[in-house]
Amino acid sequence: MAKPTGAVCNLACTYCFFLDKELLYPGSPFRMTGEALEAYIRQLIEGHETPQVTVAWQGGEPTLMGLDFFRTAIELQERYRRPGMTFENTMQTNGTLLDDEWCEFLAENDYLVGLSLDGPRQLHDAYRVNKDGRGTFDRVMRGVRLLQKHGVEYNILTTVNRINADYPLEVYRFLRDEVGTEWIQLIPIVERLDSDGLALRQEGTEVSERSVQPEQFGRFMTTIFDEWVGNDVGRVYVQTFEAAVRNWLGMASSGMCVFNENCGAALALEHNGDVYSCDHYVEPKYRLGNIADTQMVELLGSDQQRQFGRDKSDTLPGQCRRCEVRFACHGECPKSRFAVTADGEQGLHYLCAGWYEFFTHIDHPAKTIAALLEAGQPASDVMAVMGSEVPDLETMASRAPRNSPCPCGSGLKVKHCHGRSRTTPTEPTTFPVFVAEPRPRVTRTRINNPET
Repeated sequence: MAKPTGAVCNLACTYCFFLDKELLYPGSPFRMTGEALEAYIRQLIEGHETPQVTVAWQGGEPTLMGLDFFRTAIELQERYRRPGMTFENTMQTNGTLLDDEWCEFLAENDYLVGLSLDGPRQLHDAYRVNKDGRGTFDRVMRGVRLLQKHGVEYNILTTVNRINADYPLEVYRFLRDEVGTEWIQLIPIVERLDSDGLALRQEGTEVSERSVQPEQFGRFMTTIFDEWVGNDVGRVYVQTFEAAVRNWLGMASSGMCVFNENCGAALALEHNGDVYSCDHYVEPKYRLGNIADTQMVELLGSDQQRQFGRDKSDTLPGQCRRCEVRFACHGECPKSRFAVTADGEQGLHYLCAGWYEFFTHIDHPAKTIAALLEAGQPASDVMAVMGSEVPDLETMASRAPRNSPCPCGSGLKVKHCHGRSRTTPTEPTTFPVFVAEPRPRVTRTRINNPET
């Protein structure tokens, strides 16, 4: 994924780990040059043996580059395309700078736009703020409506953080019913802090107060899954749920790098042409080179990057290797594997308890969906199956001790599975008032050994 503005953004979301990356390029204008843009598009095309090429723009905030930059990118695709080659252009944006002209361009060029929205106003504005600390909900919703007005294909990216994780149904139902989205990404916030209390590097064993807690995350995901599997299969697509089913089907890839056995295929390109092993590892140790000096495909195939990809499975602790849901999780993303296992081994994922709860909870419905698909039936048929089973399971669970294994066979205690209370809000939820502040600017004087 390419970052044409580097870490520069017009917002100052409190949990954004990437804003601190400005420190890697002191004095930089943080704008990708025409030469770097051309090298990126040309090398991306030359490195593909398949007819479809995905061009992925991220940030910071990519729309800060202006429309002419992206018009040029489309022209370069046409200049260097090979016969029969097609392009999928994607962009992740906060949506606040979108207008009719932007959306006409995005629609005309078949862009897939990811837009960041963390739920209803109070939950979104808790962390997603501008540089003055003011909430951005109204501006983001304006962007959503413009995308819808112009027929731009889009999905919603929702971070799961310490605040909105307590309101799973409110978040999901807002996105489904009020926003009207049919594609949702749920990304947990795990803001790892080093010894200086900074998130500049992937170091340290502590997390910020904004980070979602493991058990909290597990409840959030299982609650939304139950709502989805009972009502929305085939109508609303939740990336994590789709990936899980792919792993239950035994497919070669889940479609999400965090749930694959190895990683290393998702490089990050900075505004000046520097290439890093991953979007979450934009730091000197993981810099592979620069596209002005070395072809991207060579950087992807380098020994350093191959080892980076293998490390995901090679460094799995024994507890993960023995886990019954390893096939679905594979230890998740290495960036958050800084916890300690029950027997004292390093390398457990910070959210292990939450992911374990989620994957064991969905085992039966995921197997049911997989069986339906293998039989040539639509996955949506699972809703009828689960609809007939859940009342019986909840009745059995209500008669069982709360600390005993759930009768569904998930391995969870009753109180954490079919015996937990089912929240079905019938009136609008009154959220607490959250006072947000923009992310504090990190300066070099606050960092030890800045040159490393």
